[in-house]
Amino acid sequence: MLNEYFFVLKAEWMLIAIIFLLLFLKVGTSDWKNETLLYGINILLLVNLLVGFFSNLEGGLFSGMFHNDALLILEKNMLNLGVYLVSLIAYPWLKKHEHVLEFYILLLTTLLGMFFMISSGNLLLFYLGLEMSTIPLAAIANFDLDKRKSSEAAMKMIISSAFSSALLLFGVSLIYGTTGSLVFTEITPLLNGSALQLLAFILLLAGFSFKMSVVPFHLWTADVYEGAPVAVTAYLSVISKSAILFIFLQVLYVVFKPMSSEWYFMLFFLSLLTILLGNLFAMRQSNLKRFLAFSSIAQVGFILLGLSAGSKTGMASVIYFLLIYLFSNLAAFGVIGLVSATTGKESIDDFKGFYKTNPFLSWILAIALFSLAGVPPTAGFFGKFFLIMAGAEKGNYVWVIFAALNMIISFYYYLKVVKAIFMDPNDQPIEKISVPALPKLAFVICLSGMVLTGLLSWIYEYIHTLSNF
Repeated sequence: MLNEYFFVLKAEWMLIAIIFLLLFLKVGTSDWKNETLLYGINILLLVNLLVGFFSNLEGGLFSGMFHNDALLILEKNMLNLGVYLVSLIAYPWLKKHEHVLEFYILLLTTLLGMFFMISSGNLLLFYLGLEMSTIPLAAIANFDLDKRKSSEAAMKMIISSAFSSALLLFGVSLIYGTTGSLVFTEITPLLNGSALQLLAFILLLAGFSFKMSVVPFHLWTADVYEGAPVAVTAYLSVISKSAILFIFLQVLYVVFKPMSSEWYFMLFFLSLLTILLGNLFAMRQSNLKRFLAFSSIAQVGFILLGLSAGSKTGMASVIYFLLIYLFSNLAAFGVIGLVSATTGKESIDDFKGFYKTNPFLSWILAIALFSLAGVPPTAGFFGKFFLIMAGAEKGNYVWVIFAALNMIISFYYYLKVVKAIFMDPNDQPIEKISVPALPKLAFVICLSGMVLTGLLSWIYEYIHTLSNF
């Protein structure tokens, strides 16, 4: 019995052990140098990542409130990989910071909340995991303690999170009121499409949309991304968003499966708005963090297109795209974070002539942008291709053509940044930047992921076999 509790909850126990170890280090001594702490913590995160691939046990605990299966284990391993990469690219910023241990304690606490949320089989555990993953995020968004924008970002995130959580909780209460249960598997057969249940789903969808930055619930995103430290912005853009999408898949495909005809049309309109407005606003940005914020909004629109399929292919295409998005977005944020930590520059104009002085970083950023745009042979092309093909299963080809045309629009603003890096003249380009070993390792992993994830077809096939819809 104890073995079952340990191995089913293995990913959660590993994070709890690391958090307690960091707490003991914080309370016990303050003589550790930041560089030593960062190398030690990254070794712990690497061990945590590797352990996630072995001795996993599927099953349920606490009367079905918590469950684990092969697909959920894969999703948690993807998040572990993303956190490890975020930690590597955060090295240039954190080595100058006075609160390294506190940063990782808060960061891993949010990840622990995401794990509970993903494995929840009950709306109560889902909501507790959601709050556990959200509240510490607002604290680390304010981790540039000497910058007013960072404090503003944290405040805006708290307010938007509180509002979205209130909508979610209201929706949860209506679901409980109409079905008499909080258990996912018990709710599904009790859904009859009544007006009150439809209102409950709309409230839940609105709450999820805030967390995913879906238009028109996206207004907080760019300001928070710009004000937060780059490493935190990367975490918000990739890890937090992926975790929300993982549980959203379960909610749509399992809990609200009987209402698929209703939520299909809701996703249809939200996807159209999100892709279009995300692209239009991205074209106007001059700050790279705001640029990637609106870019990520447009990417969510494509994810909603794949989600709308309501099939095993739709689930596989979303998870596959999120894996590609992890490598691509973290590579882009890694370069921007390194430049920001070294020079304080984050504007697109600052990157004019960047290739002359930093060819390695220029190519990493360019390939990441190509992957986000969906340019072959990068993995981003295959990711968007599978999303569009999944969306086409319903036969709504107008929607699919609209999404494909918007991919062409996105080429403009992604290539605008590439043009600035390689072609635009600049008498005073950013000076040569020395790339530390840890960020360099992150760039190599991301570059390999952006190329190999698309070319190795078995990765998508493996995800497809695990998809349990």
